[in-house]
Amino acid sequence: MTPYWVASYSTSSLLPVQSGLFDAFIMKADARGVPFLAYDPGRPRPIAMDKGVPLSGSKAGGGSFIGEAALDDILDSRTVQISGLPAAFKFLPGDYMEFRMTPLIRSLHRVAENATATSGGVATIEFMYALDTENFTTGATVHLEKASTVMMIDPGSVQAPKSLGNREASFSATEVFFS
Repeated sequence: MTPYWVASYSTSSLLPVQSGLFDAFIMKADARGVPFLAYDPGRPRPIAMDKGVPLSGSKAGGGSFIGEAALDDILDSRTVQISGLPAAFKFLPGDYMEFRMTPLIRSLHRVAENATATSGGVATIEFMYALDTENFTTGATVHLEKASTVMMIDPGSVQAPKSLGNREASFSATEVFFS
C-alpha cells in the first residue's frame, strides 16, 4: 500500500532533561524500528465539536461518548455510515477520523464533506483517501479524539545535535501498514 501520511517533526531548543527524553524515544523508535502513533496536535478532534478538552457527553442512544463510534456500513471505499454519536454531532471538511481494527491496524482519513449526526446519532461520512476494504470491515471502530496513524521514523532522518548552542532535534516519518 502507498502511504498517505508523511510528517516532519522538529523541536525548539531542548533542555538537557528534554534532550534525554528525545534520545530515549529515538533509541526505541529509530534503531529498533518500533512504530509510533502520530496525530495532528493542531486538530485533535472534529473542529465544530472542539471545546479545548477531550470529547465527552452522551450518545444519542444512551451511554457515554468519548470520541469513539461504531462503523455500521462501508458504502464504498470513501463513504461510511457510523453510529454511537451524540445527536447533531458535526463533521466539517478537514476533520480527521481513524478506523481501527487493532492497535496497529489503523487507517487515518480526512472528512471531505459536511455531515451532521441524526437525532439517533448516525452519520454518513464522505472522506479523502480510500479505505482498504480488504483489511477494514464493519468490525472496525471509528476514533475521532486524536485520530492517529501508525508511523515509523525514516532511516537517516534524525538530527539531534548535542552542542550547548544548538539542542534542536528533528526527524521525518512515514505511515506504515500492518495486516
